Amino acid sequence: MSTALRLPARRTAPGVFVALALTLAIGWLVVAIDGGQLFTQPTTVSLLHVATALGLVAVGQTLVIIGGSLDLSVAYVVSLSTLVAAQTMNGGDGALLPAVGLTLVVSAGIGLLNGVLVTKARINAFIATVGVGLLLKGYLDNGYDGPAGKTAPALVQSLGYQRVGPVPVAFLLLLAVAAAAWFALARTRFGHHLIAVGGDPAVARLSGVRNDRVLVTAHVLCSLCAGLAGIYLASRLGSGAPRVGTEGLYDLESIAAVVLGGTALAGGRGGVAGTVGGVLLLASIDAIFNQLEVDAFFKQVIRGVIIIAAVAIYARRALRKAAS
Repeated sequence: MSTALRLPARRTAPGVFVALALTLAIGWLVVAIDGGQLFTQPTTVSLLHVATALGLVAVGQTLVIIGGSLDLSVAYVVSLSTLVAAQTMNGGDGALLPAVGLTLVVSAGIGLLNGVLVTKARINAFIATVGVGLLLKGYLDNGYDGPAGKTAPALVQSLGYQRVGPVPVAFLLLLAVAAAAWFALARTRFGHHLIAVGGDPAVARLSGVRNDRVLVTAHVLCSLCAGLAGIYLASRLGSGAPRVGTEGLYDLESIAAVVLGGTALAGGRGGVAGTVGGVLLLASIDAIFNQLEVDAFFKQVIRGVIIIAAVAIYARRALRKAAS
């Protein structure tokens, strides 16, 4: 077997966590000078809730990007999932489990479609997933003018608002999903094969890896993660929201978090731990700017600068390693 298949996911460099610590320290100082407090329980709870939805999507996005693919339909999968969950529950706790199951089945079906288009139809992942996203957008725009359905009270109370101290239960779900993804990448055959496919598809194929099956599985898992994010958002909103995914920019934000975490967009290198760090970094920037009441446009400019700087740093490191 090729050595490429025995390599675990590349250990994430601590850079994103150093940046997170510096961001929080500088943010605390600036907010304190402005007369506010950053590390309060309400701010922490809000930060972790923001990180949860984005984190669930970003964990799935990490898998497809490591495999050398991409998924730009996740924002629409999130929106559709909130509607499927809320409308199936229709305010009844008895329909909670069937609603969750149906939502995950629908999400997995979309992921399967993405994977088949990328692997069997040989359509570029960017084009294929944008196309699927536009199909979903057309359905959502034509079928819904606003919120629909009603989330079961049990889900709202547990996943939406229940906490363990200052930590929302939903954030614990994110950590569990991230841990499962890390285990899959580092300790299973699927993870090793996914890294091999992202690193060099030709070598992986010659080594006996079924590239198409691996990539389809990654796309299904990515959509499942987006479906979980939709269920969580439905628990927070109390109903389905046809535009919550696009308004939250979960497609681009998830890719940004993955890049900030050190995963290579070309595939073959990266890890889930770094992605969680990238998500927390973006959520922390949001929390700090909200405390300072910074203009939304300026907030996006700063985010863009941070992402560009991170990509530039990782590119320089890759060039140095290649030269050495």
